[in-house]
Amino acid sequence: MPMQRALTYVFLALLALVQYPLWLGKGGWLRAWDLDRQVTAQRRVNEDLKRRNSGMEAEVRDLKNGVGAIEERARFELGMVKDEEVFFQVLDAPAPSGMVGAAPSNLTPAATGNASAGAAAASPATSSATAAAAKSATP
Repeated sequence: MPMQRALTYVFLALLALVQYPLWLGKGGWLRAWDLDRQVTAQRRVNEDLKRRNSGMEAEVRDLKNGVGAIEERARFELGMVKDEEVFFQVLDAPAPSGMVGAAPSNLTPAATGNASAGAAAASPATSSATAAAAKSATP
């Protein structure tokens, strides 16, 4: 019996030694699971970068081929207006208390046909909504 018990312990030790590389070794299941998780995360990052790159590619194509994208950037990022336009700046100010139904005082014409004045009025420091309204040439 003692010999049989010793043999059982030896076989269990050998089984544990065989299992160790399978689970915890260099090419074990835990390492394979971790690498699979890293590959999945990198694929997500790559997909995000592909979407970003395709958006930038479309923007570059628009800037090379059309003037619409350039005009849009000049209007919204630089605050420029055309020669025949009037620039209105809408300020986000609370209504004065006690004056219900009063005319809104937050519409102010900032510039007429001057791109530099329009750029100054629509500086990025202000958090106001801007709109450009075209002036009609004929009555």
